[in-house]
Amino acid sequence: MKKAVITTGGKQYVVSEGETVTVERLKDEDKSIKFDALLVIDGDTVTIGTPLVSGVSVTASVIDAEAKADKVTSIRYKAKKRVHKLHGHRQLQTILKIEKIA
Repeated sequence: MKKAVITTGGKQYVVSEGETVTVERLKDEDKSIKFDALLVIDGDTVTIGTPLVSGVSVTASVIDAEAKADKVTSIRYKAKKRVHKLHGHRQLQTILKIEKIA
């Protein structure tokens, strides 16, 4: 089974063919996205890039471009001062399906 490490949104992900990955929102509205590989694992062979592996790209198709993550809440509270404020945030995400590592 072939695996690769890709980077997007300031984070690194270990992906394999046929896997679905949820990443930070990508502004590209394309149906297919290519990533450069930082590391490739093919059976017992491991290829490490400096910083990228030459000739290897990871192709992914967009399943959902505007998915939302779970809500994260933060509370500001001061005891005995009648100060309390509740904030909520839902991060936008993109769901990708890894098609090919070649």
